[in-house]
Parts: sequence; C-alpha cells; structure tokens
Amino acid sequence: MALSSYFLLAVLLALVSCLGNASDPSPLQDFCVADRHSPVKVNGFVCKDPMAVNADDFFKAANLDKPKNTKDSKVGSIVTLINAMELPGLNTLGISLARIDYAPLGENPPHTHPRATEILTVLEGTLYVGFVTSNPNNTLFAKVLNKGDVFVFPQGLIHFQFNPIHDKPAVAIAALSSQNPGAITIANAVFGSKPPISDDVLAKAFQVEKGTIDWLQAQFWQDNHN
Repeated sequence: MALSSYFLLAVLLALVSCLGNASDPSPLQDFCVADRHSPVKVNGFVCKDPMAVNADDFFKAANLDKPKNTKDSKVGSIVTLINAMELPGLNTLGISLARIDYAPLGENPPHTHPRATEILTVLEGTLYVGFVTSNPNNTLFAKVLNKGDVFVFPQGLIHFQFNPIHDKPAVAIAALSSQNPGAITIANAVFGSKPPISDDVLAKAFQVEKGTIDWLQAQFWQDNHN
C-alpha cells in the first residue's frame, strides 16, 4: 500500500474515532455510580467502589409528580433536571431527565444543550415548540403540541417551548441523551455574561444602538432551573 493510502486510512480512522466520541462514552461495565466525594478529576465522575453500591444510588425521591412554583420565574417556567449530579447511578449511562412546568403564557426561552439531543413529551396542556437549524439557512421547525404529543430537538440546536394558553398551565417531561446535557440560555449568555460582552460588539451584531444593549445588559437574567 502506498504511503498516501496509509495516510488516508489514518485520517479516516481518526475521523471515525472523533465521531464515536462525540457523545457520552458507552459504559464498560454494568454501572459506574458517581463518587461525588472523590478528589480525582475526570471527564464525568470517578466510579464508586462497586461493593459499596446499593439501590439508593439508583433512586431519587424527586417528586416529579408535584407541580413546581412558576410564580417567581420571570419567564414563567421551572426546569427540574435529574442528572448525574442528582442521581449518581446515571454516571456513564448517557441519559438524564427533566420535568418542565409552564405558567399560563410561560416559556422555556430559546436555549441549547451542547451535549444532548432532547425528546419532549407533553403531559398536560398545550405547547408551541420549535428549533432553528444552523447557518446559513436558520430554518425554523415549529409545531403546536397537545397532551401526549412528542417532539425532538437535535443536539446543539437552539430551541424553545411556549405555553400559548392564557389561563391554563402546562407540564412536559424531557429525556436528554447525556448524563450532563448542559444548557445555554441564549439571552442570559449574550446579555448576562460576567464580565459583560462589549456593547460595541453586541450593538454591531444585533444592528441596534448601544443604549439598547446597555439597557438589556442591565436587566436581571434569571436562570429557570430548579
């Protein structure tokens, strides 16, 4: 085999390896319960001694059947996330769960999960949901969901949920394909960063006056995660 062929094969193998590692790694044993007290720093959590593992490591009395208080949320929603930090048995299993409560006219504002695809199921009420594709098209895929409907948000894409009903709350459950999906709320990140992004940068990006940016940056950008 020619040297160029060997080089091409090596590049292809490297690409396959990178793609294979683009999401949470597959477990190499039955479980790897997170040892949250270990001083060792790894990508994820160190495994707890299997002999010290018990059923409680895979259990959490999360009260996900109970409505959450959305009255203090500026956006009218509360996200209750169950990830590996909350449930150590999820470590290395590549999955997490969230309950989302929406006040009437409340929303889970545009955000992205850098490490997970999300599948959302409406348990009660009605939701207008959607996601936007990447540049250059920025196509919006949106749908009105009712009780029992399911919608998928691809990994990394900006998406949202909005309760369009003025007198009824809504509830949804979301499953995410990572033990730690992460969340970047677009408005919070852009206008609420610490230290703030230069208003020159944002005024140019949004094509508005700097005074508008200064006003937005002066607002209190609240996290809606419980």
